[in-house]
Amino acid sequence: MSESLEQAKKEIATLRNQLNEYNYQYYVLDDPTVPDAVYDRDMQALIALEKTYPELRSVNSPSQKVGGEALSSFEQVTHEVPMLSLDNAFDEASLLAFEKRLKDRLKDTATLHFSCEPKLDGLAVSILYENGQLVRAATRGDGQVGENITANVRTIANVPLTLRGEGLPSRVEVRGEVFMPRDGFVKLNEHQRQSGGKVFANPRNAAAGSLRQLDSKITAKRPLMFYAYSLGVVQPDSVELPDTHSARLHKLASWGLPLCPDIDVAEGGNGCLDYYNRILNVRDNLPYDIDGVVFKVNAITLQQSLGFVARAPRWAIAQKFPAQEEVTTLLDVEFQVGRTGAITPVARLEPVFVGGVTVSNATLHNQDEIHRLGVKVGDTVVIRRAGDVIPQVVSVLESKRTGDEADIAFPSQCPVCGSQVEKLEDEAVARCTGGLICAAQRKQALKHFASRKAFDIDGLGDKLVDQLVDADLVHSPADFFTLSLSNLIGLERMAEKSATKLLSSLETAKKTTLAKFLYALGIREVGEATASNLAMHFETLEAIRSASLEALVEVQDVGEVVATHIFNFFNEQHNTEVLEALLREGITWPTIEKPSEGNLPLEGKTCVITGTLSEMGRSDAKARLQLLGAKVAGSVSKNTDFLVAGEKAGSKLTKAQELGVEVWDETALVSFLAQHE
Repeated sequence: MSESLEQAKKEIATLRNQLNEYNYQYYVLDDPTVPDAVYDRDMQALIALEKTYPELRSVNSPSQKVGGEALSSFEQVTHEVPMLSLDNAFDEASLLAFEKRLKDRLKDTATLHFSCEPKLDGLAVSILYENGQLVRAATRGDGQVGENITANVRTIANVPLTLRGEGLPSRVEVRGEVFMPRDGFVKLNEHQRQSGGKVFANPRNAAAGSLRQLDSKITAKRPLMFYAYSLGVVQPDSVELPDTHSARLHKLASWGLPLCPDIDVAEGGNGCLDYYNRILNVRDNLPYDIDGVVFKVNAITLQQSLGFVARAPRWAIAQKFPAQEEVTTLLDVEFQVGRTGAITPVARLEPVFVGGVTVSNATLHNQDEIHRLGVKVGDTVVIRRAGDVIPQVVSVLESKRTGDEADIAFPSQCPVCGSQVEKLEDEAVARCTGGLICAAQRKQALKHFASRKAFDIDGLGDKLVDQLVDADLVHSPADFFTLSLSNLIGLERMAEKSATKLLSSLETAKKTTLAKFLYALGIREVGEATASNLAMHFETLEAIRSASLEALVEVQDVGEVVATHIFNFFNEQHNTEVLEALLREGITWPTIEKPSEGNLPLEGKTCVITGTLSEMGRSDAKARLQLLGAKVAGSVSKNTDFLVAGEKAGSKLTKAQELGVEVWDETALVSFLAQHE
């Protein structure tokens, strides 16, 4: 290395360290030690040196905050640990009931301590660091799979590209919220108006639009910020972390990550209520938007004891602030028919701006709610919009009535198919009895069947389902698999290439899993988790179809109500006909066979799956390996026995090769499963 290059390397390292220190002082300590002019001068010096010596550039240099080359699309990222949502409390009683549930489950009356955090109104993201360097960032997505937004997150001013401090894990995933401060939002919209660009409705929309730009140079110009609120993956497991959530947050701060300045710790439910009221009182003066506060049991051991339900941790809850409300006129009421036949009255409103958006529709829930409110067409009503919750009519201003208002008549016949509407005594919801003869139910049921978490039929979107039903080509899910090229080509935006691709997708979709098949059927209250539990418990479709109510209740998470829905579904003649038709069309799934205990071929083995598998989904491969005794981990370590590497395998494959871990390609996996299942 030449003397000048060696000198440049030293100067670049010094400037990067200095700029990282400035960022830490400014964003984490909130105690800047130099004026902006000094920061800007050092940054320009770094940029100039990196331009002169491009071989010394680094993706984690502070200079990369300006953004890079535009992407053509976002890649998908599977979260190693799911990013779960939170249950909500909307009043004092709900919060105290949450505390009581915790104590009852823990069988302990001692006072609980809670970590308290403002619930930022932004977007949840995951940021992964390896050896202290930012290597990947992803959106929450559906909690299981998000989008790779690494290039954009690198541009966020207060996100450290390199962690600091001692005792850093070799891999650590930090979770938090990306948001747009109010001042930045006002300035952005002012700029947008002057330049003729899109004006954003609220800071959350502005943050979302900025974070999902394919061109990171645009993101870099937006005033986004990030606050960390939890840890995801931490490796190695032996890394010593504090034993409370609040202390772990401060550990993140010591590594250079910014925290919300208004976090605190409260004692018991009443302490949480005090914190809630304190934040509510200063809400309008905060520099960022929030829609509530989040309470988390502070002790990590108690979090682990409490565990999780299907989609949320038992040890945390979000208490929402009182919803934002506005007054408008109810112009009309229309009745929509859902997938299960539920008839929902929808209020058509004089458009009104509330909760950051213009609202023209609101739910009236059901017939009982209409009676409770005493609402009429033409009434002046109060509309509530709480965060992302569907707007709803909450009250009527009877003093505004003129006498011209009209009663709302709930239909006795389905507005779509004319079938009778029934309302059971123990249910608030009225339902159309038409089933699959009702086009509305048929469309929704078919869309559910084709959705990603069900049969995942690529190319079969909502609009195409609408067309197929309207053209009288599809009446039940089995009809999808009888479609021909001539059927499809005549449809709107369906050329021969698209039609051929869809037919190929339909053929591929015939190979599924029993759990997905059950979920796709759309049985009331049978979601993914329940479908999976049914499949693992009974192992075959025939066993489920013939199961008694008593047998169904024995399945994990299946109570009497859900068991009744399942039992009734499989004892309806038209459902039986649909099932038989699907099986005739060649729908298949791997046999679920539980080998005898102590004789599992992969007992005690740990494996990791990475890349894209063409013959089966990764979730299917995971389930089949687990049935053979394997533990399927999310990351490669010295304890990994083998790695299954599909197409486009990345860093996990590299690490496995470095550690000398046995690597299987998909052919080897398929061969092994064929021999041992």
